[in-house]
Amino acid sequence: MPEHANDFNADELQAPEWMDNDFFLKVLQNCEKKGSRVEIVSTKISPASMKGDHYASVMFRALLEYKLDGVHKTKSVILKTMPESDGHKKEMLGNTDIFEKEISMYTRVLPRFEKILRNAGDNTVLKAPCLYSALEPKKVIVFEDLVPAGYEVVRGRVLSVEEVKAAYFKLAKWHAISYKINLEEPQFFDEFQRGIFNMSNIANEPFMASGIINFVELLKKTPSLQSYLPYFEKLQPKLLERCRASYAEYRDAPKEGACYVLCHGDFHAKNMMFKHHKGTDDVEDVMLLDFQIGYVGPNVNDLIYSIYCLLDENMRLDFPALLYHYYTVFKSTLASIGFKGTSPSLMQIRQHYRRHKDLELFLLVTFLPMWYAINDEPDVENMMTSDEYRRAMYDSKEYIKYVEQVLPEYLHLGYLEE
Repeated sequence: MPEHANDFNADELQAPEWMDNDFFLKVLQNCEKKGSRVEIVSTKISPASMKGDHYASVMFRALLEYKLDGVHKTKSVILKTMPESDGHKKEMLGNTDIFEKEISMYTRVLPRFEKILRNAGDNTVLKAPCLYSALEPKKVIVFEDLVPAGYEVVRGRVLSVEEVKAAYFKLAKWHAISYKINLEEPQFFDEFQRGIFNMSNIANEPFMASGIINFVELLKKTPSLQSYLPYFEKLQPKLLERCRASYAEYRDAPKEGACYVLCHGDFHAKNMMFKHHKGTDDVEDVMLLDFQIGYVGPNVNDLIYSIYCLLDENMRLDFPALLYHYYTVFKSTLASIGFKGTSPSLMQIRQHYRRHKDLELFLLVTFLPMWYAINDEPDVENMMTSDEYRRAMYDSKEYIKYVEQVLPEYLHLGYLEE
């Protein structure tokens, strides 16, 4: 068991028995030169992430010592697999296709995206190197560890504006390429039909429906917020269904002129690793991670998601400038990869953003309290399983202060009108 065990998820303290030398030999034989002789010398396995970094998988880091044709080598790899211990996480994820999706992203989709960029003279990297993947006998993906290359997950602070712009830069390129492919070859994304609101195992979780309920209770007991109660009481039975419709819009009811792309689906700070210049601390690169719940939908959904899952209070005020940054990269990427159609205008994107306002309200009342709680105490298991714990999140003074600030803005924007 590693030191400071409480800093890690309980199901990542002990590696499963199948992660043995035979397994790692298979991994190395897959990623080294074909026909080379590989001999495992030693393996050292530890948790790959900190508590609160993720929930929808189990992750380990393995330091491998081996001989390649007699030459001593070392390699650090990250292993991502499904939970094996009985409990909520296993039940929620057991019948989903999240691993099938992610393997397809790393082996089929993102390699094509990068090839399109290379053909346009663009060397932007969209993925960490995938060394091995399998669905049988265990669902597992093995990546090259980015930490030795200087990448890190940002913890203990909010992202800087420079880091956020780097993340939007990558997202905009990703969106632009998928926009073009989806118009020309929509069947290429056939397996990416369901986002988080359309995956029954996740969409039916109590935490998805309880947010608006707990928010209404907060409004009732907070004098400064009671004037907003009638709107959210009317919205309560409709909010989750409207979000489901937003995520399913491309498949069920596509809108003329909408911008449909392959959405990341979980575009937040813990799903990114940043590399900084050692001398100046400037951002050199950001690597987007975790493609398990990608789906084809409105590009604005990733952008709206980022409001409460990527930005802090101050950067939310500057979102129009960040959206413009995203848009310029999106538009220039379409031009560079040879898109001949009419790209959506910035005004159209802003109009589509407003049309999906219910997603933003859902994130305010459901996900934002969770982010405040994760920053204070990263107990994701309780957050997902305990009604009492979730209700307590709404007592956060920081959260209430923000709600008092943002609800007047939503009122003035017309968000609180049917």
